[in-house]
Amino acid sequence: MNASVSIPSTFNLRAEALQAPTSGIVDVFSYGRNKPGIIPLWVGEGDLSTPSFICDAATRSLQDGETFYTYQRGIPDLRQAIARYHERVYRKTFDPERFFVTSGGMPAMQIAFRMVCGNGDEVLIPTPAWPNFAGAITIAGARPVAVPMNIDAKGWHLDFERLEKSITPRTRAVVLNSPSNPTGWTASHDDLRAVLDMARKHGLWIVADEIYGRFIHDPALTVDGRAPSFRDVMEPEDRILFIQTFSKNWAMTGWRLGWLEAPPVMGQVIENLVQYQTSGTPTFIQRAGVAAIEQGEDFLADQIVKAKRGREIVKKLAETGLVELPPPNGAFYAFLKIKGAKSSKGIAFRLIDEANVGLAPGNAFGDAGEGYLRLCYLRRAEDLEEAVKRIHAALPRLIA
Repeated sequence: MNASVSIPSTFNLRAEALQAPTSGIVDVFSYGRNKPGIIPLWVGEGDLSTPSFICDAATRSLQDGETFYTYQRGIPDLRQAIARYHERVYRKTFDPERFFVTSGGMPAMQIAFRMVCGNGDEVLIPTPAWPNFAGAITIAGARPVAVPMNIDAKGWHLDFERLEKSITPRTRAVVLNSPSNPTGWTASHDDLRAVLDMARKHGLWIVADEIYGRFIHDPALTVDGRAPSFRDVMEPEDRILFIQTFSKNWAMTGWRLGWLEAPPVMGQVIENLVQYQTSGTPTFIQRAGVAAIEQGEDFLADQIVKAKRGREIVKKLAETGLVELPPPNGAFYAFLKIKGAKSSKGIAFRLIDEANVGLAPGNAFGDAGEGYLRLCYLRRAEDLEEAVKRIHAALPRLIA
């Protein structure tokens, strides 16, 4: 049972609900969110509001009276726009019937896990990893199995031997997040083939989170301006579910709009699960999604440049001699190893109090993240420069 939840036993709640983990990221966010002058680098979003051309599309939809029940799978215009977007990015043909609109990336993930795992099942997660994977697996009734990644001076790496040794008769799926939140690790095509071969061999599903695929920094891993994808190496019959969101590319975290990509044969099952989860995503929000995809490339290009600039700024933290920071290959996070740190959460709280900078505690991403802090660098350069300055000044005191 989650130690932070205190519910009378007479209520007799389901274990899946009681065991849903409290977010260590939200704990820190809530602690410091209203602190005057705080530089908030704790959550996975930039500092820009949603562009006006996206908001205007939603406003027009509301003015046109699109406030009724809608398609469970998503309005045709948006599903077709998503297919065209994939064709531009991955340079191959995509059937709109592969795409199912959801009210954010989290509902897409929950639907994916509810389809492939349940009571008594296990799902492998290379860690450190975004904590919501484990949470979604837990509330589906299955058990998340953390598989620690390896770390060296060049960064994080999958341990394929350890991953395969973690497979048991109960294993139903493996999660792969690339580029990764929080580490920035990015899978090569060889990595993706190895995971795919393992999944085929053992009859496993892959739940692929490629949300940060447009944010790639390492030229050696860049493919047509994006990160390597399972779509580059898979066959049509492979059992892969892709979760996606509008949140990161187009500054739409608060809109709650995403999609699930799956084989079209699964369409009715997914439609049913959408019906019993949200009964469909509001049409006016979907109209905003169409505008984002069709008009948002210039905005996204600017965001990618901003992330690259931010990455260079936060690399200066290593100059303290108290921080280890292998340059992230993708996404827009720095995962800092604080030398001598015993409690990521303790340091995160003290950074709020003593430096007025908000970072996410590394242990929120699993035991493999203890001693680390996650910093989101999709921010304006002035904020990042000031945050680095404040952290530089505070670190010697925090670990003394």
